[in-house]
Amino acid sequence: MEISAVILAGGLGTRLRGVVDDRPKVMAPVAGRPFITHLLDQLAASGIRQVTLCTGYLAEIVHSELGNAYAGMHLRYSAEERPLGTGGALRLAAGCLSGETVLVLNGDSYCHCNLAEFRAGWAASGARGGMALVRVADVSRFGAVLTDDASRVMNFVEKGDQSGPGWINAGLYLLPVDLIRGLEADRPLSLEREVIPRLVTEGLFAYPCPGPFIDIGIPEEYQRAQQFFYDETKGHL
Repeated sequence: MEISAVILAGGLGTRLRGVVDDRPKVMAPVAGRPFITHLLDQLAASGIRQVTLCTGYLAEIVHSELGNAYAGMHLRYSAEERPLGTGGALRLAAGCLSGETVLVLNGDSYCHCNLAEFRAGWAASGARGGMALVRVADVSRFGAVLTDDASRVMNFVEKGDQSGPGWINAGLYLLPVDLIRGLEADRPLSLEREVIPRLVTEGLFAYPCPGPFIDIGIPEEYQRAQQFFYDETKGHL
């Protein structure tokens, strides 16, 4: 089953100001090229052939630097004129989506994940949606995800309410296109707080990823990303 992908690329990147000031967060240079290209490489390697980029802040930079094709994939753009949040941006892009299910990625984080296995596990589970998880040493900055023995998401713990090791949202989802099209249009929506929790009652498959997980939203992680992708590049030479 061939599916398309969406990258949520509209973030303002306020926590990176002073480090990256002249471009959207997803276009921040990491190991010599825009961060989003590392996500696109991951998608291309998994067989994805169509990607929609949900852009916002300085959207024209994303479009002008990436164009309409990348590594054999067709790129489409859905640009918000005002901030709509992650869920609102996804709803705005509904007209670009085809098929029954779409792979959604946060544009400011990377998780080493076997996307083909994620899709296969979700398909076998019979759940309506899927979420990739990664284990971290301290969940306090992210919030935790609680699952049952059947690999289903049961609940979420808000960031700051729990500390120590645990599973967190890796920013990778498999979502029904009809759910996205059914969201209220033209208003801010949070994918994490308003959309994903609806799927818990309908069945949300939890796929554990080995990691590593990198969120470039803060300067320390942005610097860690530089070294990680530099090492990755050297390993493939």
